Amino acid sequence: MSINQQTILLIGAGPMAIEYAKVLQRLKKQFIIIGRSEKSAQEFNKQTGLTPITGGLHKFLSSNSLPIRKAIVAVNEDQLGITTLELLKYGVASLLVEKPAGASFEEISKIKREAEIRKAKVFVAYNRRFYASVNKALEIIKNDGGVLSFNFDFTELSDRIEPLIKAPGVKANWFLHNSTHVIDLAFFLAGTPKTICSFTTGKLPWHPKASIFSGAGQTHKGVLFSYQANWDAPGRWAVEIFTKNNHLIFKPLEKLQVQPRGSFDVSFIEIDDKLDLEFKPGLFHEVSSFLGNHKNLCTIEEQNENLFFYKKILNDKHA
Repeated sequence: MSINQQTILLIGAGPMAIEYAKVLQRLKKQFIIIGRSEKSAQEFNKQTGLTPITGGLHKFLSSNSLPIRKAIVAVNEDQLGITTLELLKYGVASLLVEKPAGASFEEISKIKREAEIRKAKVFVAYNRRFYASVNKALEIIKNDGGVLSFNFDFTELSDRIEPLIKAPGVKANWFLHNSTHVIDLAFFLAGTPKTICSFTTGKLPWHPKASIFSGAGQTHKGVLFSYQANWDAPGRWAVEIFTKNNHLIFKPLEKLQVQPRGSFDVSFIEIDDKLDLEFKPGLFHEVSSFLGNHKNLCTIEEQNENLFFYKKILNDKHA
């Protein structure tokens, strides 16, 4: 495939990159895939019919002289920051990077500074912002005059996570790499904290910082919230939003349940989730936003600001 200024770079050839490729194919966008190994390239081709360029990003950029405007970064967690920084230094002006955008708090802040220097736009791919359930909830929240209070639960299934083979440090930073999905969603829907009080206890062999979390606070709009998570007990992610007329329940996050005012009845509400069923949930609209008006995307500046309360919830001054 020839490369021009409209060509989108898709960095990575693993499972997440395959999901992005399916969306880009549907959108009929011109893109090329940059992978590292022949093994991952073969699986990518099997799943999509497309053949990645192997050898890694550095080799590709070294042999390319054309300006690249857009890139999607879907590499392993430990390579997110390294890859994004290399693309920024090459001159890529607009990037969509898999959450949380870097391997650590420090790396995310470094990407934010580099993006400012390069006058580039970097967006963090929190695809749950784009669920059909979330879109419907935003509509209800607007019609009801806003959020009155909310709570969320970011319990992780520890028994499934412990045996996962990940790069060094990834599981120790699981809160940042995974739990921020649900936390980002809660604050996207209801507003970011102005004040927050947090408590943690316990630890796991693969996550020594904490295993049980609890806290509460108030957003910049004066909305009260609370949260909890217990990685040592059964549970699942959940977000609950309270408005004047409705109690909105995301459990699971892909679905929306509603308890109307004056009733104890809770029922699933109808949502238009055809694209969430055909593609990885949220991904089609997320990519469309990245290639369009950027509505509802998490910017690297926003993510960098969010690190403050992520550290508070984690209760780790050295995070």
